[in-house]
Amino acid sequence: MTTPAADRRVWLITGATSGFGRSLTEEVLRQGDIVVGAGRSVGRLDDLRDAYPDRLFPVVLDVTDTARDAEVVDETVQRLGRLDVLVNGAGRTQVGALEETTDAEMRFLFDLHYFGPAALTKAALPHMRRQGGGWVVQFSSVGGQITAPGFGAYCATKFALEGLTQTLSQEVPNVRFLIVEPGAFRTGLFGKDAAYLSSPMPEYAETVGPTRAYVETGGGSQPGDPAKAARAILTAMSSANPPLRLVLGGDAIDRIRDRLGDLQSELSRWEEVGRATAIGE
Repeated sequence: MTTPAADRRVWLITGATSGFGRSLTEEVLRQGDIVVGAGRSVGRLDDLRDAYPDRLFPVVLDVTDTARDAEVVDETVQRLGRLDVLVNGAGRTQVGALEETTDAEMRFLFDLHYFGPAALTKAALPHMRRQGGGWVVQFSSVGGQITAPGFGAYCATKFALEGLTQTLSQEVPNVRFLIVEPGAFRTGLFGKDAAYLSSPMPEYAETVGPTRAYVETGGGSQPGDPAKAARAILTAMSSANPPLRLVLGGDAIDRIRDRLGDLQSELSRWEEVGRATAIGE
């Protein structure tokens, strides 16, 4: 077993081969920590393994295999003695109206974005509680706070993950949780290997059509820098008062702020009706 130095944290990062997971893996290694980099095609990490042979340990993992998720967590602790940070970073884009989205497509997306991260988190928590602490970083999205036509299934998975994680932050002592909500970043999420589009129906051409076209043609034009996102995550984690949610990108910040304003306005307009439902009113 390799025992990490006392000042080096052990990270398990899923989706480490591309996108935000890859950028975060690079930054964590650059700063001196140890990474177990999980993904379906870990050959993409060969360059980093060559550069950091004693601190990067690639492992093949499909996070939709929840039994294997637990094994990877346990194997990480057995191999390295501890697990300090779990990053649930695996994911993909899904575009389709509800009627366009098959049951299989919906269930796969929940397996990838919710049940997989839930299984990994559940497996990590006993180790973190025994060692007196740790971090769980959940990659959500601006779509975990707002919605758009065609992103119904995608947003539903992210809303679910955020609800679970906010609850965990209230019920698990000594473990920190960070929900990352990026806007549009140049991660390749719209690439042919990452984006998935359900079969279109003409009835949704006007509402979902623009979203589909954006995903098909918008790759490479996003304003966000994944390397800066990785550094922002580490900045938040090192803060004396870290946030539960970290919104990344001006586009995401603006859209979430608008949503909060809409919610406040709607709540105020209907407050009298809502309060009048008490017994005796």
